[in-house]
Amino acid sequence: MIAVLNGRVLEIYSDSLVIGIGGLGLQVFVPGPLRDRLRPGDEVFLQTYLVVRQDALTLFGFENREERELFLLLLSVDGIGPKSALAVLTTLSADAIRRAIFHEQPEVFTRVPGVGKKTAQKILLQLQDRIPAMSGLEPVSGISDVDTEVLGALTALGYSVVEAQSALQSIPRETPQDVEARLRAALQYFA
Repeated sequence: MIAVLNGRVLEIYSDSLVIGIGGLGLQVFVPGPLRDRLRPGDEVFLQTYLVVRQDALTLFGFENREERELFLLLLSVDGIGPKSALAVLTTLSADAIRRAIFHEQPEVFTRVPGVGKKTAQKILLQLQDRIPAMSGLEPVSGISDVDTEVLGALTALGYSVVEAQSALQSIPRETPQDVEARLRAALQYFA
């Protein structure tokens, strides 16, 4: 079992990295936010998980142990394979995943490409008792109905939930409580 990797980023692909270690280049599939932060030549230390299949050995890498544990929990859900689990970690932060499970919000998971309503319900049912109750899982306070609509519009435009929440937080306080005005201000975050 390959538990950790420490090496230099050689190449970056749309869903993976090639990490140079001792003369070898290992392809490692990583969550999007991590991949987007790295550049060729960067030194990287990853917690990893090796998926062994009859026709392939596939290595998945994570920034920390917590992400790897969430990946393994997602793999334990019926109907969730490694690529789907990675898509969940690409679209949602670890806190967003725990919060959605804790507050029984399947709609959060349906924003992940490839995860429908039934799979989202399975995630909640099968992981509810396996995610420990932690402080800080309270719903995001102070989010108005207008901001909820803006969040939905941003995710419909293709932004991840994490990106949409960051854009919401960047909206100036003096922006009117109007969906159109707040959406325009949120889109400025991406400009």
